[in-house]
Amino acid sequence: MSLQIKSLGLDGVLEIVPQKFEDDRGSFSETWNAQLLSECGVTLDFVQDNHSHSIATGVLRGLHYQLPPYAQDKLVRVVKGSIFDVAVDIRRGSPSFAHWTALRVSAAKWNQVLIPKGFAHGFLTLEPDTEVVYKVTNPYSASHSRAIRFDDPDIGIIWPMNASTFQLSDNDRMAQSLDTAEVFDMCSEAQV
Repeated sequence: MSLQIKSLGLDGVLEIVPQKFEDDRGSFSETWNAQLLSECGVTLDFVQDNHSHSIATGVLRGLHYQLPPYAQDKLVRVVKGSIFDVAVDIRRGSPSFAHWTALRVSAAKWNQVLIPKGFAHGFLTLEPDTEVVYKVTNPYSASHSRAIRFDDPDIGIIWPMNASTFQLSDNDRMAQSLDTAEVFDMCSEAQV
């Protein structure tokens, strides 16, 4: 088995494309292989799998993260449909603090995105009936869960659709701006 790994320009944010074998019966792929990824420098212990289903195009989920000690690395992939996936560096003291990167992730492309601790994460569905699955390195903790506004001008994400059409949860609609949010301290991985 082999895979392709490409940096997305921010420290540790990676596109990963597993090998996929196809024949007249269908296809097979190892979507996570700890040994193979370890040989490429990615060593993570995932403890939980999440599955998100969005009915409509334009559903926006994010920008989410958890504070230490429940901070999460995430490995995100799409099993049906496609998304515009965004990672934002929220590590104060990082040279790329408040910078963002994005990737179209889709079932057709068979790609994944790895988002490390210290990054806020969100995605926008680009097709109806989109299903996203992702692995995390810490379980969900409501008391450590935070959200930053998807339209924060200090971040300046350029979304591929008009924001007035987005469907958001109440939590995401009421999210804080980056300048008032609890985020990560680059030196200690503690919140500030």
